[in-house]
Amino acid sequence: MKALRFIDGELSLAEIEVPRIAGEALVRVSLSGICNTDLEIVRGYAGFSGTIGHEFIGVVEECSDEPSLVGKRVVGEINAGCGVCEKCAGGDPRHCEKRTVVGIVARDGAHAEFVSLPTRNLIAVPDNVPDEKAVFAEPLAAAIGISERVDIDPKDKVAVIGDGKLGLFCAFAMKQFTDDVTLIGKHQSKLAIAEKRGIRTVLLSSVDSEYYQTFDIVVEASGSESGFATAIEMVRPRGTIVLKSTFHGTPTWPASRIVVDEISIVGSRCGRLASAIELLENGAVDPSDMIDREFPLADAVEAMAAAATKGTLKILLRP
Repeated sequence: MKALRFIDGELSLAEIEVPRIAGEALVRVSLSGICNTDLEIVRGYAGFSGTIGHEFIGVVEECSDEPSLVGKRVVGEINAGCGVCEKCAGGDPRHCEKRTVVGIVARDGAHAEFVSLPTRNLIAVPDNVPDEKAVFAEPLAAAIGISERVDIDPKDKVAVIGDGKLGLFCAFAMKQFTDDVTLIGKHQSKLAIAEKRGIRTVLLSSVDSEYYQTFDIVVEASGSESGFATAIEMVRPRGTIVLKSTFHGTPTWPASRIVVDEISIVGSRCGRLASAIELLENGAVDPSDMIDREFPLADAVEAMAAAATKGTLKILLRP
């Protein structure tokens, strides 16, 4: 099969064996989405080597332990745990010490014709959710996952910093919990996507003291060190900053400000895909206008270059 591989610092389209792993389901990929994490991996993040990509929708091709899934459209939880530890036994392998992560940690990813996952990781996609929406389940789930780490009251004022793919999804997700959501970004065209959904927007260049120390929760989703500095300015004393971005580097931050204002800093990584599928199914979130372009998998290297271009939203790959 064809797969987009990152090996020894080189990104290329390669021919490899179809991944038939004992005890796992084989999924024929219908669409995959290029994520900022994919771009960071090829810059050195996580030290990953193999097939990249973790956002996908596909059809189950083989599944020995649950044959009824064959032919069904599915998305997949990207964290594959050991299955026996306390965390896995509790149904949440996201912090299993032996976990692998699709296209990120010790497990080949989904920018390929096929991907293999444990059957327990698969979630069926309802008929009324087309592939072009279902492929966004993973990033939407990651955004909803903020609510697992922070209690969001309907009266809370929430700011999201960053108008890229992740920032937009965080704004969409926060809108499910409170109407008082503000998205801060640099691109009027991207902010317009949020405005269509009733989300207040502000250009970063217009952020001044009026916005300082006024938000109960600030979500940093810009993927930049400057975004964290802006978050510290905007969060109120005893407020919470949620860090969503993964970027390669070591940031600096004003520890004294965190102490004096008693600011809580919370990390948030993956969410649960079932919650995202539910929002897509009932129409609460429609991400289809975030697709900039679709490439055939054969042009995956070119697609990655396009995804890295400033101002680009979602680039999809179709095997």
